[in-house]
This record gives sequence, structure tokens and C-alpha cells, in this order.
Amino acid sequence: MIPFLDLKKINEPYETAFQEKLKLVLNNGWYILGKEVETFEKAFAEYCNAQYCIGVGNGFDALVLIFKGYIELGKLKKGDEVIVPANTYIASILAILQADLIPVLVEPKLETYNINPDLIQEKITSKTKAILAVHLYGQLAEMDKINEIASQNNLLIIEDAAQSHGAFENFNPDSYQDQFPNNTHVSLSGVEESFGAVAYSFYPGKNLGALGDGGAITTHDSELAKVLFSLRNYGSEKKYYNEFIGVNSRLDEIQAAFLNVKLPNLNADNDKRRAIAKRYLSEIKNDKIILPLWDLSNNHVFHLFVIRTSNREDLQEYLSQNNIQTVIHYPVPPHKQKAFPPETSGWNNLFFPITEKIHNEVLSLPMSPVLTAEEVGFVIDVLNRY
Repeated sequence: MIPFLDLKKINEPYETAFQEKLKLVLNNGWYILGKEVETFEKAFAEYCNAQYCIGVGNGFDALVLIFKGYIELGKLKKGDEVIVPANTYIASILAILQADLIPVLVEPKLETYNINPDLIQEKITSKTKAILAVHLYGQLAEMDKINEIASQNNLLIIEDAAQSHGAFENFNPDSYQDQFPNNTHVSLSGVEESFGAVAYSFYPGKNLGALGDGGAITTHDSELAKVLFSLRNYGSEKKYYNEFIGVNSRLDEIQAAFLNVKLPNLNADNDKRRAIAKRYLSEIKNDKIILPLWDLSNNHVFHLFVIRTSNREDLQEYLSQNNIQTVIHYPVPPHKQKAFPPETSGWNNLFFPITEKIHNEVLSLPMSPVLTAEEVGFVIDVLNRY
């Protein structure tokens, strides 16, 4: 069986380093917000070309805390509307609701699965105060257009980068190296330069995955960062003195230690994912299968390689019979979930044809940096025989 994702195989090369880190944490005797968290926050901020990184408990909390941080700063208030893609993973929407804000769903582009910027303006009202851009499946949303819309309408931009660690827009490497001689990576979209915030998840299956839950927020905004450092820790900057009504959502010291081991290899792992994606895109030749759109730039890190087909159940069963494991991301669109009954949201009665088409047709193929060339070739051959 070719697994969809083999986490054991992904983490095996790090086993000795993990054990050494675990021993180091145990010997230090400091298990909450210690040196490993501090080291990771500094390293990940530098990796993302951000001024600040705030380690939190998970990616969902990262989103919720960004919204609550802006509320504390008076830039958002309860009942404000937030634009969000209709086909995102439900966590993006739940985070908006958790902060007592109102999600406004916008259709994606069928080719990229990311929010369609051309449809955002028509959903903006006097209550709209922010756009949550989700970089779904590992590909950056069209941030240039989204930034322009936000600027014209005085909107905040928050990025959900749970699936896009290490993705970045095309840039001139010469001018970049002049500006950041010690850096090898640029921020996701330049949003941080306009004082936005980006939420990350380190769930084990992510491109940069821990061995448990973990998350982070990156930003250039010093005021927001100060609030977030407190909010994650009961609203307290100084122990037993609480400035805000905060939560307990701190990146675990042991998970930070594991992430410190894995972070230096993230770019190389993403390159391996892109190499596999190039093979899938160039060698899968079957009229029944619709391949994702990619311009071959570094704006995609292929957290998932998602195809579409009108015969998804049949294709998935066929692949299973040929010992290829696949996953559906995601079978039910958010507006059709039972969590949002008509009497409270009215979403179940809404019609998002592109979103519903995507959720009815998508199928994720095996994708990870530990897939062998032979395994990739086998997947391609089986798909071409379908």
C-alpha cells in the first residue's frame, strides 16, 4: 500500500535528534515557554521575514487570537464582518465565529481553489472590516489583488497559512539578497509589511509538522504582537498580573524542540514536494482527471496534490484496489455542515456552485517528501490506466 502520508517515515530521520532534544528539555527542567520556544519563535520569524513570532497551542488558536488581538486594539469589534473563502477548511470559519465576528463567504476560483478576488468587492458592506485569505492546499492566494482591495476599502488582512509553510511570491533574488543578506526566504505575501498577521499550524501532517499540536502567528505589528504574547498566556505579560481576558494557548516546549530540529529542512522538503508535483502534472494523462493549476513558481508548496474528477467514488475505489491511499479534502462544504443550522445561520440554504462542485469532485493523491520515485511512477501509471 502506498500511504497517503507516512508520518512515521517522515520523522524517522529525526529520531536521534528528537531524543537528544527531549533529554535536553527534561534536564533543563523548564517545560512551559522555555528556551526551545524562544529559539523557535526567533528562527521561524527570521524564516518568514517577520519581526515577531508568537508560538501558540495550535493553528485554530492562532487565528482566533489574531482576531481577538485586533479586538483588544480596537481595530475590530463584535459583529464585524470578515470575508472568507467558501470552500476553506471549516476551522477558518469557526475561528471567525469564536471571536464573535461574522463570516461572509466568497466563492473560490475553480482552477486554483483559492478565493476569487474579483468576487470580494460585491460582498463588502459597511460592516466589513477584514479579509481572511486562506492559502488552500499550499498555494498562495492572489495577494496582490487582495491587498489592493483591502487598501481601497480600509480592511485588515489576516492570512491562514496552515497549509502553506514556506510558500512565497516570485521575487528578484538579487535585490532580495541586497535587502536581506542573511535570509533565504521571504514572507508569504508581503502582508506583514502592511502590519497584517499570519496564522500557522504545526499539526503533524503539515509541511512543518510537530509530533502533536502546535501553532504560531507572525507579524510586523509590535502593538499586535505585544497583545498576542499576553493573550496566549491568560492575558498576562507579568505573572499574576492580567491585562486582558486571555486563554491558555502556548506552544509546548517539547513540540518547539522538535520543530527546531525540523525547520532547517523545510525548504528542501518543499522542493521534494514540488518535484513530485511536476511529475504528476507532466505525466498524468487521463481526460477523466483534472489536474491543479500551477505556474511552476515557489508560490505553491503542495501540502496537498488535489485532482478533480466527476467519478470520485469510483476513482478512489479503483486506486484503493491498486493499493494507493487517497483522502478527500473536503467532502462537505462549510455552508452545508450541520453545525450551521438554517435557523441560526441560513447558510444551508445558500448556493455556492463552484464551492459545491469542488467539494463533490476533489481527491488528494499521495504527497510527501518521502515518496520514492518508484511510488510516484506507480501512482501515475495506475491513474493513466483508469
